[in-house]
Amino acid sequence: MPPARPRPRAGLPPPRPRASRRGPASARLSPSWLWRCWAGISAWLLGTIASPWLRLARPRPRPLPPPRPRPRLLPGPAGDTGGAAAPAASAASSPLRSPPLSSAAAGPEPPVSASKGPTCGDGRPGAVERRSGAVPGPGPSADGRVSPAGKAQQGLKERYRLGSLLGRGGFGSVLAATRLSDGAPVAIKRVPWNRIHHWGQLPDGTRAPLEIVLLGKVSAGFPGIVQLHEWLELPSNVVMVLERPERSQDLLHFIWARGFLCEEVARHLFRQVLEAVRHCTSCGVLHRDIKPENILVDLATGQAKLIDFGCGTYLQAEAYTSFAGTPSYSPPEWTHLGWYHGEAATVWSLGIVLHQMVCGEHPFRRGWNSTWGRLSLPRRLSPECQDVIRRCLSVLSSERPSLEDLSCDPWMQDIHVP
Repeated sequence: MPPARPRPRAGLPPPRPRASRRGPASARLSPSWLWRCWAGISAWLLGTIASPWLRLARPRPRPLPPPRPRPRLLPGPAGDTGGAAAPAASAASSPLRSPPLSSAAAGPEPPVSASKGPTCGDGRPGAVERRSGAVPGPGPSADGRVSPAGKAQQGLKERYRLGSLLGRGGFGSVLAATRLSDGAPVAIKRVPWNRIHHWGQLPDGTRAPLEIVLLGKVSAGFPGIVQLHEWLELPSNVVMVLERPERSQDLLHFIWARGFLCEEVARHLFRQVLEAVRHCTSCGVLHRDIKPENILVDLATGQAKLIDFGCGTYLQAEAYTSFAGTPSYSPPEWTHLGWYHGEAATVWSLGIVLHQMVCGEHPFRRGWNSTWGRLSLPRRLSPECQDVIRRCLSVLSSERPSLEDLSCDPWMQDIHVP
C-alpha cells in the first residue's frame, strides 16, 4: 500500500508539483531528434565507405614520358680523306637518319644460300640496303649534329607520299607510302615515344630503340627479313621506313583466302620462315612474336619475309623470366613455370604457324593448357608433316627439336616450289 501524502500545513501554499523525470527523455526521443541522429549516422557511414572509392576515382596527373635520348655526336667527315666519307657528306643536309646497314653500292646482293647458313653483316654508318631500290642513306650532318625534328618532319613529307593505314596496335601505326624519288612502295611505321621501353646501341655508338638496333643486325643482305631503309626522330614518335612489296599480304590473310594451304605451299613458305629465324638466332637476336600476322608474303614472287621486331630481344642461353609477344603463342612452360628458353619457345611458335598453314586454324583455339596434348590432325596430311607438328608442339620443351634438327627433317627436304 503506497504511503500517504503529507498534508500541507495550515496557512502555507500547496507544494509545487515536481517535473516528471521522463520529461527530458521524451524530449530527446522526439521525432525531430531521431531524424537528426539518423541523418548524421548515415552521412558518417556514407563518407567512411565511399571515401576510398572517391580517392580512386579522383583524376591523377599523367606521368611524364621519359626524356628522349640525344644521339651521340659523331665526328664529321670533313677531316676524313678516305673514300667512305663521300656518301655521308652527300646527304649532310638531309634530316633523315639511316641505320648502320651494309652498303650495297655495287647492286643487290645475292640471297644467302641455305646450305652455307646465314651470316650477319657488319656495315658502316650512313649506308642502306638497295634491295628494293633505296637511294644511299643519309647519315649525320657534316658537323656531327642531327637536324631538328621539325625539319625531319618536313623532309619526310618531301620524300614520301603517305597512303592508307595498313595496321594499328599497341605499338603504334603502319602506313602505306610511296617514295617520290623512284615511286618505290614503302611502309611508314610510327612508334610513340611512350611505347619505347628498351634501348640499344648501334655499331657507331648511337643510342636507338632496340627494335631498330635488332632490325639493323639481321636485315642487312638477307631477303627473308624486311629491310629497314631509314629512320628518324619526331617530337612525338619514332618513324621507320621499311620495305613493302607492291603486291603483298600477311600470312594470316593469305591462309584465310584459301581456307588452308596444301603441303607443298606450306612447306615452301615454312622453310623460308625457318631460315629467317635461324638467321636471327645466328645474329644473336630472338624475335619472340612469330605468328602469321608477322610474316609477309610477296604474291608476285612467293617470298616470305619476317616483320615486326618490336617484341624482340637479344638471344641468351639462360631462361627468360619475362614474356613479350602474343599469349596464344606462348609455350606451356611459361604458363606453368613462368620461364622459357628462347629456342624452345620459338619452335613452339613455329609449330603453331605450321598447323595454321595446313589446317587453317589455331591448334589450341581457346589458348588454355586444357587442350595441350589433345592435338588432332586431319588424315589428309602426310605422316611426315604430322610428325613435324607433333614434335614442335610437344608439351615438354626437352622433347622439341632444335632449329637445326627441324631444318634437316625429311619433310623439310622435299621441296616443290609452287
